[in-house]
Parts: sequence; C-alpha cells; structure tokens
Amino acid sequence: MSRGTRRAGRRMLRPRVAQVAGVARFALAVAGIGVLAACASGQGGGAGGGPADPEAGGTGAPSADSLESGTVTVFAAASLTEAFEELAGRFEARHPEVDVVLNLGGSAALAEQVVAGAPADVFAAAAEAPMATVVDAGLADATTVFATNTLELVVPAGNPAGISGLDDLARPELRIALCDPTVPCGAAAATLLDEAGIEAAPDTLESDVKAVLTKVSLDEVDAGLVYRTDVRSAGDAVEGIEVPAAASVVNRYPIAALADAPHPHAAAAFAAFVTGAEGRQVLDGHGFGAP
Repeated sequence: MSRGTRRAGRRMLRPRVAQVAGVARFALAVAGIGVLAACASGQGGGAGGGPADPEAGGTGAPSADSLESGTVTVFAAASLTEAFEELAGRFEARHPEVDVVLNLGGSAALAEQVVAGAPADVFAAAAEAPMATVVDAGLADATTVFATNTLELVVPAGNPAGISGLDDLARPELRIALCDPTVPCGAAAATLLDEAGIEAAPDTLESDVKAVLTKVSLDEVDAGLVYRTDVRSAGDAVEGIEVPAAASVVNRYPIAALADAPHPHAAAAFAAFVTGAEGRQVLDGHGFGAP
C-alpha cells in the first residue's frame, strides 16, 4: 500500500476519532505511531526545492530539511476537526517524510491525557483553561493563541420547533443539547446563558461540540449551542441562528509544541505552520476569527 493511500485511509478515520469516548478514541489516534529516525539537518527551502517554509522563520522551528521521518501526533479540540484535517494535509504535502495523526475530542479530556503521559507532540485547545492544565504540569513552555470562536444556536434543517433566539432554550417542551460545562463549549454556553439570564434545562450534556452537532443534525434534539464554525461545517444538515450576545463570550484557541514531545522538531514545525500565514488562511476559510 502506498504512503499516500495509507494517509488517505487514516485521514478518513479522524472525524470518527472525535466521536469515540476515552480510551478507544486515544487508541485509534495513536495507532501506528513509529519512532522517528534522526537525519542530517540542512539549510534552505522547503520540500521540492521551493522557498523556505513559513513555519521555519522567526519561531524557533526547524527548517524543512531538519525534520525526521515519521509521525507527529496532534491532540486537538473537536471544533478544529475540519480545519486541522486541511492543515494536516497541507503540512504533509510540504513534508512528505512526516505523517500527521490527529486525536480529536473535548479539550479538557485531551489535556488530562497529555498530563497522564499520552505520547502527544502538539496540543491545540478550544480555550485557555485546558491549556493551563498542561502548562501547570510543566508540559508546555510556550503557547500561542492562534484563533477565536463564538457560539451560535443550531437547529435541525427546516427548524421544526420554530426556534428564533436564545430565549427559546428556556422553553420546557424543547429537547436541548449542550456541551458539558467541563469542556470549553459547555463553559462558554453556561456563561452566555447566565449573562442573558436564561435558565435552560438541557436534555443531554455532551463530551464535545461535535457530539452536540450530531444530535441536532440527526433531529434527536430541537436545538443546541455550538461554535459558528461547526454550523458552517455541517452544511445543509442544520441551520444556524446568530446570537448577538455571543460576541461577548469569545473562546481563544492556544496551541503548543509539548515539552516532552516524542518528535520535537516535527512538533515545533507543525505548531509554527498553524500559526503562520498559510495556517491563518486555512483557519479563515473555516470561519475561525483571528486572535
């Protein structure tokens, strides 16, 4: 099987990783991680002899020629699924010697896995609190906020319950899905509802934002609160309803190459790629705000 075929198959599995709980999700994400063999570092441009990679300039990241062959494992918030799928593909195209494996899920659970010793190279969270857990454990020295996001109401296609705004979440007859308050989307939802003086009674609390989105898209609930980027990624399966008050509850997304990264050169290069010009372009295309 060719390297390209293996990459395509693995990437198709990544969105499923975000929907698998606990150990199963982690096992799928890290399966097949190889030990990187060191190779001689060189000077000059990126893969294919072009100009120097943007992630190599001004960030302390190595040049393309200094990356080892192997795998870089990225733990990333579920809301980053589509953006990081694209970023991983672009990074691999620039660095054919490197495979990117994504472990996608709730930021708090991912932070706990990192602290527990999971062999991760990069951590990207949907809020600063989960990253603080990793920093406080001495596992990340430098973090960079690379994106922002805000919440939006989401309803099934056709909006069968006739929801028009945030106040409707107080209607007792509605089926409501929210993220658990322990994860960033849930914490943001709790803050938004509290500031608006709305008492919602969710029927289900989910482990990450993609789980809420799935409940809505399958018409299992009447409404939920997810990030605006998730509404965008779902296409015609759902409808989004803007919440003006959400502008005051902004999630800031930090990223860090981990201090104990098994593959530190590739980790630094990927983190720098995400925060560089091309990374910004991709994130903009998926609806993420600038830091």
